[in-house]
Amino acid sequence: MSKQNSTVAIFNDHTGAEHAVKELQEAGFDIKKLSLVGKDYHSDEHVVGYYNTGDRMRYWGKLGAFWGGLWGLLFGSAFFLVPGIGPIVVGGPIVSWIVGALEGAAIVGGISAVGAALYSIGIPKDSVLKYETSLKANKFLLVVHGTADEVERASSILQGTDAIETTVHKVEKLATTTP
Repeated sequence: MSKQNSTVAIFNDHTGAEHAVKELQEAGFDIKKLSLVGKDYHSDEHVVGYYNTGDRMRYWGKLGAFWGGLWGLLFGSAFFLVPGIGPIVVGGPIVSWIVGALEGAAIVGGISAVGAALYSIGIPKDSVLKYETSLKANKFLLVVHGTADEVERASSILQGTDAIETTVHKVEKLATTTP
């Protein structure tokens, strides 16, 4: 998987994350470049996972209205039961990266499939561990993918929301020399 520039914002609750998605949308940001990850409160112990990278996913549960409102905006959706984190619901491009991590057995030592997906796009392992800890604590992650300018712009927009932390992760470009 290719490394990508990203901004990751952590929210205490789904309301803050939803507001941030709407702020980015109103600012003209491409919604297909957003991924949202949050813990679910599903009680079925036997569910291993469900994902749909098409344009539809139906969800019923405690946060059904929240997730249902976002499925039409975000590209791709999934429900996973992640060992160590628990049940999570995911929307956006990160779904395919998680599936790729699962299918390719690309789990990096000590992190989950979500962490492996984040790591595979260039987020440092120490940040990945912090994001996994946030998910375990029932927080929500909003990941914005794009060019260096886009993720910087998204970061400045997210600074004005209820994000408890916003971090920009830029891919280091190799310096090119010209003769």
